[in-house]
Amino acid sequence: MSYLLDSHVLIWSIADTARLSPKAKDIISKENIYVSAASWWEISIKFKLGKLKLGDKTPEDFLQASQELEFKDLPLSEVETSSFHKLELLTKDPFDRMLVWQAIQHNLILISKDNRLSVYEKLGLKLLWL
Repeated sequence: MSYLLDSHVLIWSIADTARLSPKAKDIISKENIYVSAASWWEISIKFKLGKLKLGDKTPEDFLQASQELEFKDLPLSEVETSSFHKLELLTKDPFDRMLVWQAIQHNLILISKDNRLSVYEKLGLKLLWL
C-alpha cells in the first residue's frame, strides 16, 4: 500500500510522534509514504505568516528530516493542477483539496486527522484516520 501524509501528519511524524496513533506510526515506519509538494508549500506559507510554529526548525529542516525518513516526493503535475477544477468544492482549504485530488489521482490513502475530508470519500478518496 502507498500513503499520502496530510500536512499536519507530516509535521507530527517528524516533530511530535506522540500525536500519531499506533497504527499510523506503524504504517509510516513500514510503508511507501508520499509527501506532496502542496504540503511543503502550505508549511512554508503558514510558517512565513506566523500561523505555524516549528520551534527552532524551519520548513527546510522538515524537508531534510522527511528525506532522512525516506518519504517520497509527490510533485504537483501540470495534469493535476489543470484538472483540479474537476474536484467538487466541498471544503474551502485549497491545500486540503489538492491533497485530496492527488490522493485520488494516484490511488493513495490519505493519512489525516481532519474529519472535514471525509466528505470526499464518496468521490473515491481513501482515508486513514488517526
